[in-house]
Amino acid sequence: METYLPKDSSPSSAYSEGGGLYALGLIHANHGAAIIEYLMGQLTAAKQEAVRHGGCLGLGLAAIGTARSDVYQLLRAQLYQDDAVTGEAAGIAMGAVMVGCFNDAGAVNDMLTYMRDSEHEKIHRGLAVGLALLCYGAQEESKELISTMSRDKDPLIRRSAMFGIGMSFCGSGSNAATRQLLHFAVSDVNDDVRRAACVALGFVLCRNPEQCPNVVRLISESYNPHMRVGSALALGIACAGTANREALALLEPMFTDSVNYVRQGAFIAAAFILCQHTESLTPRAKDVREAINKAWNDKHEDVMAKFGAIMAQGLVDAGGKNSVISLVSRAGHLNMPAIVGMLVFTHFWYWFPAVHYLSMAYTPACIVGLNKDLRMPKLSFRSNAKPSVYAYSAPLEEKKGKEKEKVATAVLSITNKKKKREKSVSDDVVLPPLPKGAAPAPDVPILKETDLTIVSVKGGDDVEMVSLPEDADDASTATKSTKATPEPTYTLLSNPSRVLPPQLKVITMETGRYTPLKPLSAGGVIMLYDGEPAEQCELVEDMAPVASGTKSEAEIADEEEPEAPQPFEWKDQ
Repeated sequence: METYLPKDSSPSSAYSEGGGLYALGLIHANHGAAIIEYLMGQLTAAKQEAVRHGGCLGLGLAAIGTARSDVYQLLRAQLYQDDAVTGEAAGIAMGAVMVGCFNDAGAVNDMLTYMRDSEHEKIHRGLAVGLALLCYGAQEESKELISTMSRDKDPLIRRSAMFGIGMSFCGSGSNAATRQLLHFAVSDVNDDVRRAACVALGFVLCRNPEQCPNVVRLISESYNPHMRVGSALALGIACAGTANREALALLEPMFTDSVNYVRQGAFIAAAFILCQHTESLTPRAKDVREAINKAWNDKHEDVMAKFGAIMAQGLVDAGGKNSVISLVSRAGHLNMPAIVGMLVFTHFWYWFPAVHYLSMAYTPACIVGLNKDLRMPKLSFRSNAKPSVYAYSAPLEEKKGKEKEKVATAVLSITNKKKKREKSVSDDVVLPPLPKGAAPAPDVPILKETDLTIVSVKGGDDVEMVSLPEDADDASTATKSTKATPEPTYTLLSNPSRVLPPQLKVITMETGRYTPLKPLSAGGVIMLYDGEPAEQCELVEDMAPVASGTKSEAEIADEEEPEAPQPFEWKDQ
């Protein structure tokens, strides 16, 4: 990242530096204690709005949920500069730092007051997301504030109230919150508010994915395209990674919707639902993947819909096909960083680089066994399912160019008549077998019983002999034997290994030296009890990542060191 970060000696593009700070925050999201001071220094020294914009986002990501007063005050100072670009990022970052701190009346008043005073729509949008993040987990405590915001004449404040309901009752499945959101989805006069109300339903029902299709069924068929795309994103958020059949059935008609952004939202939502699901695991996945591929390969498709299809292609196989999207942990608890990332991701409607926040919602699909020293011993897990069920999805095939067809040469009618006449007099003759005891002529090869020779006489003295290859039977036999080989009913996985959430149900571990301290169905990191601590333990070798273009330690050690320069005296001039 050093190439893209701000430098005093040779300043580069402001957009490059701002993007570098934003990326640095994404790298250290939710564990950025070591980088917060650096980001605060860069944000304080930044003079260009693009650098300040990236610095605010990066600082908010690194300090997410810390509620540090010094970080909050620095971001508030950036907000009060009343710059539209910087203020939008500062509003989002303030909400990220103070996420769930609804009881902090100062933060709520600061953001709501400035939202009403500022004339910049970008600042309004950033603070709308920030205020919603403050309401995370508040439930009934935020009822009065949300009631006030939902009656405001500013549609952006009402939009913030919709997301505030989604964050306050996130994962609760509250019937009251669901009814309130449905009411605003069909009654508000602003399309942005109606769309936000539909999207917020996905957050409320993220722990009850089977209920979401029934709740949004009528909305998905609405005449209003904003409600249709909102219902699509709600399905994607609530049913992420579940391959819910009812949700896919509601999304498939939207793939051919007449409105481009509805198709965009449908593709993204389908990618959420089918994340890491292959045709073997979910038969409908093949049709959905083909629809997505067709959309982004179609040169006549609208740019906005094609953007959604391209993004969906990456989301469905994210993390090198080794990550899954989930707002709930394996133990059933809400994953706060994932929820924050998903909420800010919905802001891509106004600013498309917000899609990078979605990386916070992905979790590695793995199982890792650790001993008491937090090292990985060599052992095997058994997956009691056929290898094809949970295998990697097939890679995309590169589209080959069409070969140029050869133009047929012109043929005279008299030539055709001559060929027909020759064909009518031709006859196929099969040579009779040799009598018993008779030896073939010396120049005739001895035929095996599996060989078949056909002699064709074509009207004259020309003779054509066609023979089947000697290994014809061998090839057919090999083909039959290959088809007859059954697929194994289980797979042995080494430690660590890729394991999808549905696969955890069929993972077992043979009784031996190590015993898991929690059920393997929990996945992730599994602590192991060593039944033979006196015996030597064989560990998995650590593999340090090597950046592209750099050399490993072994390669550096093999290189010869350059010779030292000749001694010289330094003289100041």
